[in-house]
Amino acid sequence: MLLNVSYSDKNITKKIDAEVGKPFTLKERLRLGGIGSPKLEITAASVEIRNLLILDNNADCCNIEMRPKGIIVGFRSLLESYALIIPYYKLTLYKGDFAIYSIYRDHYFIKVKADTKAIQKFFKKLLDYKTDNAPTSIEDL
Repeated sequence: MLLNVSYSDKNITKKIDAEVGKPFTLKERLRLGGIGSPKLEITAASVEIRNLLILDNNADCCNIEMRPKGIIVGFRSLLESYALIIPYYKLTLYKGDFAIYSIYRDHYFIKVKADTKAIQKFFKKLLDYKTDNAPTSIEDL
């Protein structure tokens, strides 16, 4: 779901926490080696997100925050902050062309440039966490 998170609202916070879980504790953040991505340059996006991004002339960039049950992709447009909330069971991640990662949730998508080792390391950490904490599939039984 795509939400405007510019202002502190208890209802929006409850929606986000229900979808992707409460934020990690400080101990868990240290154990994981950080839960936030470096600054990511957006190369393409779905229509709803693109319509928000073209409203201003700033560089299109975003960041990703890991949560226990999903991720939050945050970006800004016209002094407003937006978040794309993606639970792990709806997250689809593709590595396309050279150094381009595509992040999908239903009909929303964002393609980001991953041209540094730090960004590639973060996506590897994200995929490893997703697979380690995925529910047991029927084929594994």
